[in-house]
Amino acid sequence: GNDSTLTLVMLPRLDKATRSGAWFAALEANGMSIQIDTIERGMLPQWIAQRLAAQGQRVVAGEEGQRTLQFFADRVEGNLLAAHQEISKLALLHPAGELSQAQVEAAVLNVARYDVFKLSESVLSGQTARVQRMLDGLQAEGEAEVLVHWALAEDIRALKRVKDAMNAGRPLPMALRENRVWGAKERLYERILPKVSDAALARLLQSAHTVDGIVKGLKVPDWPQNGWQALQRLGFQMCRLTQQAAR
Repeated sequence: GNDSTLTLVMLPRLDKATRSGAWFAALEANGMSIQIDTIERGMLPQWIAQRLAAQGQRVVAGEEGQRTLQFFADRVEGNLLAAHQEISKLALLHPAGELSQAQVEAAVLNVARYDVFKLSESVLSGQTARVQRMLDGLQAEGEAEVLVHWALAEDIRALKRVKDAMNAGRPLPMALRENRVWGAKERLYERILPKVSDAALARLLQSAHTVDGIVKGLKVPDWPQNGWQALQRLGFQMCRLTQQAAR
């Protein structure tokens, strides 16, 4: 072979069974694998604090410091390269030691990048404010309305399929596996489905059908004509459902 040619294979997170497969073993035998886990939104403030500490800086202790880290996380969400750059910038602007909220706010740009597939996790968690922020960000970044709708509608359809399977006597873990619901979403579904009603899911499915028409140019009475506004309404409906189920 040509030793000057380097092949880089990038994969999503693999489960244990996949990593034990023959094809993955062959890849590892002829190269090396490096696992880089995603930093979830909830862990981002802690990650930022650790990076600041590595360069001798820290936020104010207590509630003010936590607000500062949350502000920072909101501004760089989904864009770790930009987060690293903003942290490095703080080292250039300020000496080692304590950083005030005002110093961080003045230095950190809004460089968040939002992932349409992360939107559904926020919706399923009932995080209304974050859903609003992500929808605004996706719109500003020029994301296609139909793709955002697909992501939301796919979760609604999956919730309905799993609920139907439960009604047919399937244990929830089995129903989730059969519908290929894993990871973070699996935990969210486990929290929502035992308490959500069939009627509520049916209404949500009808709303998804309505918004499908709106993002494709149809006008529907009692619904916003603007696709993004309709997506926001659908997202908020999902948030309310998940919030009620979590009580």
